Amino acid sequence: MYYYLGIDFGTSGARAIVIDRTKQIIDTRQSGLTNIASAKLAQTWQDTLFSLITQIPVAIRTSLKAIAINGTSSTILLCDAAGNPITEPILYHDSRGKEVLEQIKILAPDNHVVISATSSLAKLFWWQKQPYFERARYLLHQADWLAYLLHGKLGISDYHNALKLGYDVERLCYPDWLKLPFSSLYPQVLAPGTLVGTVTPKNCDRLNLPHDCMVRIGTTDSIAAFLASGASQPGEAVTSLGSTLVLKLLSRTKVTASEFGIYSHRLGQFWLTGGASNTGGAVLKHFFTDEQLVRLSQQINPVTVSPLNYYPLLAPGDRFPLNNPNLPPQLAPRPDDPAKFLHGLLESMSRIEGLGYQKLQDLGADQLTRIYTAGGGAKNAVWGKIRQRYLKVPVSTAVNPEAAYGSALLAANLALKANR
Repeated sequence: MYYYLGIDFGTSGARAIVIDRTKQIIDTRQSGLTNIASAKLAQTWQDTLFSLITQIPVAIRTSLKAIAINGTSSTILLCDAAGNPITEPILYHDSRGKEVLEQIKILAPDNHVVISATSSLAKLFWWQKQPYFERARYLLHQADWLAYLLHGKLGISDYHNALKLGYDVERLCYPDWLKLPFSSLYPQVLAPGTLVGTVTPKNCDRLNLPHDCMVRIGTTDSIAAFLASGASQPGEAVTSLGSTLVLKLLSRTKVTASEFGIYSHRLGQFWLTGGASNTGGAVLKHFFTDEQLVRLSQQINPVTVSPLNYYPLLAPGDRFPLNNPNLPPQLAPRPDDPAKFLHGLLESMSRIEGLGYQKLQDLGADQLTRIYTAGGGAKNAVWGKIRQRYLKVPVSTAVNPEAAYGSALLAANLALKANR
């Protein structure tokens, strides 16, 4: 029997899920990312990737047919000709690109997704001004580089990750306005799920993988979560409650509005329109342990509206539904009762989610009919009931809430079927 491996890389951890051809889960592994604040983040990713695969029982590994990886959108690396990072990666939420945003506004079409301080293109423009930039030969997204570590082919990406670099997902090419002095760094862009090649012989021996184990092009974490959810019809949406709050609404209409941080991914014959806010689980985990989140949530009455009106951020700046790199966190007043504080945070995040979906519909996306919830926050039933008050459509847990499951479907070539 053949098995298929999907790997999800987030900001604080990674997860691997193995499925068979019937989409049944055969094995699940996870690993926290240690030293993520150190100056060796890329090395941590690499160590975690190989460690995660070796955690899978050998009997399963030796029957793996294909692997696909997702990573956080707009987390990018600059690599030399040998694929080695020449500096530390820039993470998805890093807004240093605001220094070069005026240059991008002149270059890009009005309302384009790259007109954002956190876009991949903004980060590349910022990198261009650094003294080490001349050593760069490839710009790769997190998922691109991790897959390269397995298949050994540099400079390959997918059109989900490449969207915020400026890739034209309608015409499936880089637009003329993106022909710049550093265009040689851009990756070749393929459709998610495309077969790239096999795992290198060295890695097959090292990881006890069959020598015909394939690697398929991956995607972003939030789209992998959408693929795992079971959503397939226009009007259905997925909210990923991970470190950040990510909304994806399946629509027959493409919606783009950079002033609100809204963009659309191509997904078969439809469009996956949405945005990502910097609020979310990372804020909760800053103030509470996992045990406290469970215990304090049980003390909250989700029917009662919290009087606290926060904009929960850990640092200034948000991307959606308010696209403002200087937006200050609003976390006051903070009550003495931690349960009331948590209630205020959950209420405020739910309010932001509701505003996000309303904005998507106001700009022409299909009317929201149902929401599937993915990510760690999907386990919090109280949060789900609070969200229900704001969203006013059925809210349920995704068929599978893990982005790694969506990547496993890509590995097995079983994703996107309903949308082709």
